[in-house]
Amino acid sequence: MVTKSPLDPNRIRRITGSFAFIEHRFLRDGFFSVLTHHELLLYFFLVLVSDRTGLSYYSYDKICILLKITLDDYITARDGLIEKERLKAHIYSQQNKLWSDRSLQNQRIPDSFHKSV
Repeated sequence: MVTKSPLDPNRIRRITGSFAFIEHRFLRDGFFSVLTHHELLLYFFLVLVSDRTGLSYYSYDKICILLKITLDDYITARDGLIEKERLKAHIYSQQNKLWSDRSLQNQRIPDSFHKSV
């Protein structure tokens, strides 16, 4: 067995406030590989800003500014995530949306979303 030790013990992460996490299953079970660059960017952003229940409340224009993407890129990424069942959007007004990050629990990637290599 390989013995592992931190490169710098003084720089070990300590959770002192709010934090976000993404399960290893996101990579291992193939969710990462089926998302486009903008879908990944949007998904990771929404996970980062979500509350403890997985809800995020940002307007699309604010998201575009923070992620440095166009509105068209945002819409394409959002629609791709919704199609891939990673997000649900509940529209409250023209400007604002409440986003819910969906848990990976009991989810499988549909065969149609696997990219051929």
